[in-house]
Amino acid sequence: MSVQQPWAFAIARGGKTVSNQGLPTAYRGPLLVHASMRVDLKACDSPLIRAAGWDPRDPLATIGAVIAVADLDDVCSARDGSCDCGPWSERGFHHWHLTGVRPLPRPIIALGHPGLWEPHPTLLTEVNTMFALNNAS
Repeated sequence: MSVQQPWAFAIARGGKTVSNQGLPTAYRGPLLVHASMRVDLKACDSPLIRAAGWDPRDPLATIGAVIAVADLDDVCSARDGSCDCGPWSERGFHHWHLTGVRPLPRPIIALGHPGLWEPHPTLLTEVNTMFALNNAS
C-alpha cells in the first residue's frame, strides 16, 4: 500500500492505525507500507502529524521506499462519518484498520503503486531478511 508522507511516517512511527482510502477491499492480512514519491506538505503542520513525532530527518520520513509492515485487520465503510474509527479517520473515506505495525530498521527503496499492489518476491525476501537479522542481533 503506497501512502504519501508524512502519513506513511505516522503509520510507521506515530500510531496512525487508520488509512483513509477511496475504495474498500476484501483483503485482510499483511501489507507493506510504502512511502510514495509524493509529500502532502499541508499535512506536515497537522496537529495529528506533529503528535505522531513527525521528523523529516528520521530515515522513515523518506520517500520512494517501503518503511513498515502492518496487518490490515478490518475496513469500515461508514463513509458518512457515523463510525467511531478515531481521530485518524476522515469522513467520506473507507477506513482501513491497521494493527501490528512493524517499522523497518531502515527503508528499502522500491516502486509503489496506488492502492493495493503485489510486491515483487525479492522485495518480500529483503523485508523478511531485514527483520530476521534485526531480531538476531
